[in-house]
Amino acid sequence: MSKSKPLVIAIIAAAVTAFFVFDLKQYISLDYFQAQREAINAAVATDPLRAGLLFFAIYTVATGLSLPGAAVLTLISGAVFGLLWGTVIVSFASTVGATLAFLTSRFLLRDWVQQRFGDKLRPINEGVAREGAFYLFALRLVPIFPFVAINLLMGLTPIRTPTYFWVSQLGMFAGTVVYVYAGTQLGQFRVSPGLIGAFVLLGIFPLIAKKALDAIKARKVYAAWKRPGKFDCNLVVIGGGSAGLVSAYIAAAVKAKVTLVEKHKMGGDCLNTGCVPSKALIKSAKLIATMKHAADYGLKNTQVDFDFAEVMERVQRVVREIEPHDSIQRYTKLGVECLTGEAKITTPWSVEITTAGGKQTLTTRGIIIAAGARPFVPPIPGIEDTGYLTSDTLWGLRQLPKRLLVLGGGPIGCELTQCFARLGSKVTQVEMLPRLMVREDPEISDLVMQKFRAEAVNVLVGHKAQRFANENGEKVLYCDHGGTTVRIEFDTLLCAVGRVANTTGYGLEELGIPATKTRTVEVNEFMQTKYPNILACGDVAGPYQFTHTAAHTAWYAAVNGLFSGYKKFRADFSVIPWATFTDPEVARVGLNETEAKEKKIPYEITTYGIDDLDRAIADGNAHGLVKVLTVPGKDKILGATIAGEHAGDLITEFVSAMKHGIGLNKILGTIHIYPTLAEANKYVAGNWKRNHAPKGLLERVEKFHAWRRG
Repeated sequence: MSKSKPLVIAIIAAAVTAFFVFDLKQYISLDYFQAQREAINAAVATDPLRAGLLFFAIYTVATGLSLPGAAVLTLISGAVFGLLWGTVIVSFASTVGATLAFLTSRFLLRDWVQQRFGDKLRPINEGVAREGAFYLFALRLVPIFPFVAINLLMGLTPIRTPTYFWVSQLGMFAGTVVYVYAGTQLGQFRVSPGLIGAFVLLGIFPLIAKKALDAIKARKVYAAWKRPGKFDCNLVVIGGGSAGLVSAYIAAAVKAKVTLVEKHKMGGDCLNTGCVPSKALIKSAKLIATMKHAADYGLKNTQVDFDFAEVMERVQRVVREIEPHDSIQRYTKLGVECLTGEAKITTPWSVEITTAGGKQTLTTRGIIIAAGARPFVPPIPGIEDTGYLTSDTLWGLRQLPKRLLVLGGGPIGCELTQCFARLGSKVTQVEMLPRLMVREDPEISDLVMQKFRAEAVNVLVGHKAQRFANENGEKVLYCDHGGTTVRIEFDTLLCAVGRVANTTGYGLEELGIPATKTRTVEVNEFMQTKYPNILACGDVAGPYQFTHTAAHTAWYAAVNGLFSGYKKFRADFSVIPWATFTDPEVARVGLNETEAKEKKIPYEITTYGIDDLDRAIADGNAHGLVKVLTVPGKDKILGATIAGEHAGDLITEFVSAMKHGIGLNKILGTIHIYPTLAEANKYVAGNWKRNHAPKGLLERVEKFHAWRRG
């Protein structure tokens, strides 16, 4: 801490303490003003300059110290100095005081707060970085945001002080005029039409200001474009994956005219190359692994005989069985116009669609970009010559790779690594980071890695791919491992190092719609792009690339795309679960210990080992754990991680608890069927309860029972 900070803190604390101890608030109340009205008016008449400067100083100190009473002082300024001079005095005094509060917050708190709560402030920081002065102007123009909070919070952001001063001066001016005018009417101390009108204006000003701000921003954004006189559609949705389907479904459900454009297959990645086929393959591989360990279940002479091509054909049968859920026929019946073709946004209100029959252009009030994502292939020298596979292309395999190299230790890489190892491939998994599934806690990653190695997977963490080569007919990867070169021979490469949003080819560049640092479409909290009527959702917008979050963001995109002129909804990312379907499964919601440490968030940990659970023992799945983070001393859940059988199903109880504010005490008090895996959630809550048992009370109760025994 700077040596001057304690002095500044002491001065502020002394001033604020004096304000309340000596009840100085009474001197900036309407009652005091009314009692001293004649004396105040006389002082102003005698020396208006001195009176104005004194009032300016009082107002500046009050706002600079964030003391209560600024609104009352503004009304008094109108009553004493009139509309013109009252507005001048308050306008500059409030800005000077706000800037002092801003600078104080920046000097005392910014470094500490940004370090500890940077994730909570990220929306504000990003807003300032993205729109700067306009972002602050929006907060200032709408009085629904407490000015005291704005002063303190903006001091924690990187906005420049001169910018803060002039934007605050401009942004608060309209509200100042309204309040001062109300004060001029209040100075008459009688009910008048002007007074009533002033207070009515105060009540509706936030709405007027917000509408005006939206209109100004829209005028600026749409200035270069001509708006159609009428529209063919209410909504055009680009992309027929999870996000696009949900968006179109919602629009049709509320009787909007909606057109859905998909250039490839309905259902998107999830149905065709992602969730559905991978889970079908996981099921077959798990069954094979279980049969290989039949002796563990008291069985003899169990022989596993399968054909890899037939396993892959079963995967496609599963896809075909689910296809009708996402089909053109179904959505057409729901009221969605479905077109197969490529879509390009040509203006903020028009989409050019190229189909097998030619081109057509639809005008539309709203557009939703739900174009999804694709596997990312890193630019490693020689990779293009390997004939690599990705999670999109491996489903055409009908011959099992003998030596499979999996590049990537994230969820996709881990799931497919285990599948192919169980199906009989000799699998080497390469991850450049120190452990697999790096977003999970170390002991969770270790559970998965130990399982992989027990199933003969060659797991190489801390290995950074350098180059691929073809040597004497052998495909080879050279890696760097702690300064040592490691040579890995393989037959087939599966690249699974992540996914990147599909943002090119849709006209976004031509319209100036920016992308984020992670290459997703940049959207605000309402899923809107720079053009409020063009929205994005799902993998193309992030921040999470899960099917369930795609559907989640699609609701906000659809509703805001249809009704944002009247009502908008902020996307809620407060409770987002996910699961990796390895064996053991890993599921999580909220914080884990690694993140809590990084963000310096206080926490307590409670665990329960699933190896102790009756049902897990009976099923031969007695491995894994439940790990819950809570607020210290309280049962409020900050996050939960489950590793074990059906973890993706079991995590739902914690998701619901966090969403609805239910603590571990309520989970403990809920009846869980015996014997089920879900009892693990109750037992971890029981462990928390035992750790927080009231020792003093129990000691007294023990003495009470001893007394009763005589």
